[in-house]
Amino acid sequence: MRVLIAEHDHAVYARLLRQAAPDLDVLTSGDSAELARLAVDCPVWLGQPDLLATLLRQGHKPQWLQSTWAGITPLLADGLPRHYRLTRAVGIFGQVMAEYVLTYILGHEREVLARLVSQVERKWDNRLGQSLVGRKVLIVGTGDIGQSVAQFLVPFGVKLYGIASRPREQAPFVEVAGLEDLGRLVGEVDYVVNLLPNTPSTHDLYDAALFKQFKSTGLFINVGRGVSVVDADLVQALKDGHLAGAVIDVCRQEPLPQRHPFWTAWGLLLTGHSSAPTSPELMVQLFVENLRAYQAKQPLRGEVDFARGY
Repeated sequence: MRVLIAEHDHAVYARLLRQAAPDLDVLTSGDSAELARLAVDCPVWLGQPDLLATLLRQGHKPQWLQSTWAGITPLLADGLPRHYRLTRAVGIFGQVMAEYVLTYILGHEREVLARLVSQVERKWDNRLGQSLVGRKVLIVGTGDIGQSVAQFLVPFGVKLYGIASRPREQAPFVEVAGLEDLGRLVGEVDYVVNLLPNTPSTHDLYDAALFKQFKSTGLFINVGRGVSVVDADLVQALKDGHLAGAVIDVCRQEPLPQRHPFWTAWGLLLTGHSSAPTSPELMVQLFVENLRAYQAKQPLRGEVDFARGY
């Protein structure tokens, strides 16, 4: 079977895939024109959604696309065909995302940034750090990644709450509520971690009205999608003391424009969409598993429902 790789790291992916599945005819190129030529005869594509979307716009008709990202927004753009099967990267981001979330939750409890300021000012900072035991964490989006983040938080003794598309019983959460309960829960927890995908129902969720319901000591962490947040409302909410701080990994426009208010917002830390990089080794392992399932006409992990957008 022929497989096309459309990736910035295409050489790495090609080497790993040829090692993992020597029976495949692996085609790739760093040249866009050559990539388009190779796509003509390839039924299966592996790569990043922005490059795959460019190939689709040229009229190619693959049978199955495997995204190397958890998000597949570029492939959902208006006018793009949806005649093929699409799978997104699942099961490979859980630990690295949990490590990111833990970094900033622990950093907030131990006031790492404030202590750095104290050091710069040569002030002996002997305030006592706090523990996570008993803290309440709300994970907004309890799917594959959210579930994994929750499991990594369990040993710290936190109380876990979740938001999903509909209420349900789900360990290790005390409660998993529907999106309509987001306003209630943000006022009861110490940390709000947004992991929602980019769908019409998740746009502009975090607005002035919602931020007013946060605990004034709460920390907001956005590792989902930038479109979930009304940027100006977050900046104002921080200014007005409706929440203690925000860690923003994802933005509506990336890289962030130089004049954007996030750069200078009080209490806001930017991390430049670095929370969960794709591991080529884990991605190739997932792809080969899905490929064998595809060849055997079995269900694929991470298959996207175009109607839902994830």
